[in-house]
This record gives sequence, structure tokens and C-alpha cells, in this order.
Amino acid sequence: MSKTEFESTNIAGRLAKGFIDHPLTLMLGLFILVMGYITLQISPREANPQIVVAGGAVIVPYPGVKAAEINRVIVEPLQRRLREVEGVENIYGIAQDDVAILNIQFYLGEERDKANFRLYNSVMRNLDALPKGIMMPIVRTMDIDTDIAVASIAFYPKNDSASMTELYKIVSKIQNRINKIDNVAITDLIGERKEQYSIEVDLQKLSGYNISLGQVIKAVEGIMVRTPDATFHSEDGKLVVFGVQKALRNAEDIAKIQIASYGGSAIYIRDIATVKRGEAVEDMKTATITYKEAGKVEQRPQTTLTVSKKKGANVVDVNRDVFALMELLRPQLDKEGIGFIISRDDGYTANHSVNELVQHIIISIIVIGLLLVFTLGKKEALIVVLTVPMIISLTLFTGYMLGQSINKISLFALLLSLGLLVDAAIIVIENIHRHFHDHDAKDKSVKEIAIAATDEVGNPTNIATIAIMVTFLVMFLVGGTVGQYIRPIAVYAPIAMFMSLIVAYIFTPYLVNKLMTKED
Repeated sequence: MSKTEFESTNIAGRLAKGFIDHPLTLMLGLFILVMGYITLQISPREANPQIVVAGGAVIVPYPGVKAAEINRVIVEPLQRRLREVEGVENIYGIAQDDVAILNIQFYLGEERDKANFRLYNSVMRNLDALPKGIMMPIVRTMDIDTDIAVASIAFYPKNDSASMTELYKIVSKIQNRINKIDNVAITDLIGERKEQYSIEVDLQKLSGYNISLGQVIKAVEGIMVRTPDATFHSEDGKLVVFGVQKALRNAEDIAKIQIASYGGSAIYIRDIATVKRGEAVEDMKTATITYKEAGKVEQRPQTTLTVSKKKGANVVDVNRDVFALMELLRPQLDKEGIGFIISRDDGYTANHSVNELVQHIIISIIVIGLLLVFTLGKKEALIVVLTVPMIISLTLFTGYMLGQSINKISLFALLLSLGLLVDAAIIVIENIHRHFHDHDAKDKSVKEIAIAATDEVGNPTNIATIAIMVTFLVMFLVGGTVGQYIRPIAVYAPIAMFMSLIVAYIFTPYLVNKLMTKED
């Protein structure tokens, strides 16, 4: 040991001096690695980074009014009024017969909940500027997190024993069960066929009896009105309840509904129409699925159930729970003659992408280690390689605390900056290696050499790293959808560079002091 203790001149030397002999440095390193592993497991995983998009549509029904008038009295005045909403970028107005539609687009990055509130508040505040006779405006906001499905399941009848209406009844029950799964936001059905009664009116018979179609509609609506129960007490003190049972239980009941009277005789629906029980077909929803079974191509009608997740939820966990429930229900569905195929699984895509990029990062670390073996030495290469997992662990943890998810772009940022991450550690250990061969090295301990060499390269390494960090931070200035998509690079790369400095100054001298000797 030298007689005078080395005085550090910058943050690099002070960190090296403070941690090189500290009894908790090893525990700190292990804690960082464990923390990184836990962060990797609990962080939300997504195939792509989420883009914050705020916007919505204002629908104003005005029955009986032509498009030109609607444009003059609703679209144009409402466009002018909605311009007052803070953060609005574009407003697109559409005037159609009977309805006005205004699509509002906010600037990218506007906080969705606050933007939606401002939009709704502005519409309600400006109702007095709209003409009398309009129906209550409908404000439909856009939510990119819940509007985009992360999983879809196609249900189909395996044979003719199960109809599409029976399939719908079963799938709707499954939909309710999936909705109860944690972090499931919205479920929707596509191509469903609900059961309904169809009244096919014969227009010739209708005109022959001098009856309008409106009378038929009114007659059916009137019989469907639920009559409230009547209660009273009898003389002996008993409670008596009178109620009218629903009259429409089958197609025959509908056929017996009286519409009007003609020539002193009652006219019923059966006199002017045919009533059938079947599927809802007026919405024109239909879908088919083609699959191969036992070497034979099959095509069946199908109903698709789509599932979206809540914001910030891990798509891998959500889809795993959804598909676990489906496997639990498979025996029951087989008994009912219903099959299902998973047609979309963003959880698998996200998990596969993340795992693949993690493998590439590990391969890159190994390649860097092999190169350092031939240029610096085995122990020097080992020390540099050991610092990389700690840098990545600290970066992932910091990103998690900032609300970032693990996706292809965030891991690409780590892979992109991986060559830069080891720069600080390589610079420090190369300078320590050089100091071992100085003429006065024999008079100094490994500890003194490690601290002095780290302190010597601290300032230039800091400046070089900060310069690289600034080049990545400039990405924050990129606007639009592209700017939001590449935002994880602007977040993770500078964090990784900063963490590489901290790890290099703390753990490189510590590992040199523990693993190396001057003879090396």
C-alpha cells in the first residue's frame, strides 16, 4: 500500500473508491440481477409499443331532414364550436339524410381520458346552438387499447346437429365467462346469428285489406308491452296478484295478433303475412371458416369471439387465461357438437418476439466476450461480460418504473445499444490493464491501481457517453405516429447508456480487485 491515499477527482473515481472494498457490493450486484429477472417476468409484454391516440365521433340524429339542411344547421355550427376544445387537430364533418356525423381527431400524445372529457363537455355545452327537433347527440370516443382485439376464437358447428342460433346461445355464455377474467376489457361477437321471428308480409294482401305496414308494426309493438302486475287484499286478508302473461311465445301466437277489422271481421297477421321462427338475417352478418381435418378440407359457418385487454395489462397473461378457460370448456363443446379454432393470439406473438430478441442479446454478449478474450484476456473479458446483465437489469427496471412495456422496439433499443453498453466497462478495464504494466505498478496494490485507472478515464468517458445519449434523446422530437412508435428507443437507449457508466465505475474495479492480480 502506498503511504498517501489516492484522491479521486471525479465521480468515476469516487464510485470506484466507495464500492471497491464495500462488503455490500456483491449483494448489490446479486440484487440487481434478481431485480432484472423479476422485472422481465412481470413487465407487460406486447408485440408493438402502444400508441396514445385520442379522438371520437359525435353523432346527431335529425329525423326527416335532408343532408344539405343538416350540413347547414348542425355540421357547420358544431364544427365551429368544437374548435374551442383544447388539443383538437382535425374535425371532419359528414352530413347525411337524417343524421350528422363529426369525427374529431386530437393531436397524438394527448391524454385520452382528459381529451374525451373535454369533447363530451363541449358537445353538451353547445346543445343550445343546435336546432330544435334533434335527438340527443351521441359521443363515441376512441380507445385504441380496448378497440383492438388481442385474441379471437372462431366457433363452428362440427355437424348439422347444431344450428347457428344454438351456437350463438352457447358462445354468448362463454363470452360472459371470458368477460370476468382479470384485465379483459371488451369482448365482441362477429358473424353471430340470433334467434328471431320473421314476419314476411304479402304486399298485395296488405293493400287488399287497405292496411299500412305501420299498423302491423304498431300491433306487434303493442302486444309486446309488459303489463304491470296488480295487487290487492281480499276480504279474508289474503294478498292477490293479477298479472298478464307475455302473449308471444311462438310463431302461432304472433300469427294470431289482430291488426284491424275489415267489413266487420277481424284481420290477423296470418291473413296478410307468414310468420317463421329462424335466424336474424337482416343485419347481413355472416362468416365462414375453412380448416383441414383428417386430410379433408371443411368449410363451415362460424361465429368469432374477439377479446381486447385493458391498458397496461400483459397480453401474454390475458391470452393464457382466456385459452386456459377454452381448454377447460373443450369437452363440453365437443359434446354439444361445437368446435373452435384460435384465429388470433397476440400473446404468442409478443412472447415469441421478446424471447427471440432476448436470445439475440445473449448471443451478442457471448460474441463480445469471445472478442475480448483475444484482445484483452480471459479475466478481463469475463469482467466485462458480467457487467452487461446488470446494465440490462437496471435498464428494464427503470423502464418499468416509467410505465414502459417490453416489446420489439424496446428490446431492439437494447440490442442496438449493446455494443455501446460495454464501451465504458472496456475503457475502464483496458486502462486498469495498462496501469498494471506501468513502471511504478509494483509499488501499488490492485485496489489502488483499479481506483486510479478508473478515475483517470472518468471525465472523457462521461462526455463521450453523454454525447451518445443526446443523439438518442433527439428522437423525442419526432412527431406523429412514427415518433410514438420509436419512442421506446428514445427512452431505453439513453437509460442503458447511463446505467453502463454506473455499473462500469462500481463493479468493474470491484471485480478487478476480486478476480485479478498484477501477475495477470
